[in-house]
Amino acid sequence: MSTQITPENLRPTFPIGQETRRGNLREGDRVQIKDPKGRLHTITLVAGGYFQTNRGGINHDDLIGHPDGQVITTPEGRQFQVLRPLRHDYVMGMPRGAAIIYPKDAGTIIHYADIFPGARVFEAGAGSGALSLALLDAVGTHGHLISVERREDFADIARANVDLWFGRPHPAWDLRIADAADELCAMNEGSIDRIIFDMLAPWENLDAAAHALIPGGVLLCYVATVTQMSRLVEDIRSYGGFTDPEAWETMARGWHLDGLAVRPDHRMVAHTGFLVTTRRLAPGVRSQERHTRPSPGADGKEGMWDDQENWSDEAVGARISSPKKIRKVRRDLSAKTQAWVEGKDDE
Repeated sequence: MSTQITPENLRPTFPIGQETRRGNLREGDRVQIKDPKGRLHTITLVAGGYFQTNRGGINHDDLIGHPDGQVITTPEGRQFQVLRPLRHDYVMGMPRGAAIIYPKDAGTIIHYADIFPGARVFEAGAGSGALSLALLDAVGTHGHLISVERREDFADIARANVDLWFGRPHPAWDLRIADAADELCAMNEGSIDRIIFDMLAPWENLDAAAHALIPGGVLLCYVATVTQMSRLVEDIRSYGGFTDPEAWETMARGWHLDGLAVRPDHRMVAHTGFLVTTRRLAPGVRSQERHTRPSPGADGKEGMWDDQENWSDEAVGARISSPKKIRKVRRDLSAKTQAWVEGKDDE
């Protein structure tokens, strides 16, 4: 029987928000340490604790009570840089079961879906909790984020990652193990401001989204492949009641900065997914007629997707985590959560 990760037992800590990200370092703070080789280590500060690597170590007490942004020199002459991790650092290093939505996409989603403080947001596909972190920061403690995940093991991983980041369960978060369409249809009509779909076949839930989304509200879908994007766009257009969809992708390329050797990095985060956005029109209103001519041969293809009934992660080439890996991540996160609750997290 797998260990259930339950955030209710998390020890009380600082208020969610600015107090956890500013001021002197405190016991219970998570910090990111860069060793002399540039490797990053994330630990939780504990009174009397000690951080040890083969390059030397640091007493936690030498950090607690001091400002953020320290460079500690050990008796051996080695330097360690200490900073509170940014959300980007945490997301890229946190344990994951499902693939995460990268920060470059999460930031775009926050802006293009217009996620505002106090918003009522529905997220289908919690995954490992990466996007949930960004959405919760955006809606604030007075907003409401409903995250729906079909798999209990993924939901456990997402809950643990989010609770460990905020230090306690976020008051605006409602994580449910359920079907997205069922949850949306059970809501009051026009009760949701924004809907985010991170799923294989979002076009199957257009009816449910149209029911729950407020007029003028934003529906944003994250899909991995061109075939998914094409099917989604055409189904939105056929459905009516939504504005003509827009689609794009973002790419992030770092730069190598060393004296006169300033050039793009050889590696970059290129394609991760497509973002498709549309807005809900008022009840009974049909979408505006398009004045652009369809491409040759595009007419009469209402059944063009009839042979694509078996959408799956394997069919679209998504990276699949094995059940063994999911169990391991879930077990490790449960142990980490318990250690953090007991103030014994030194790793």
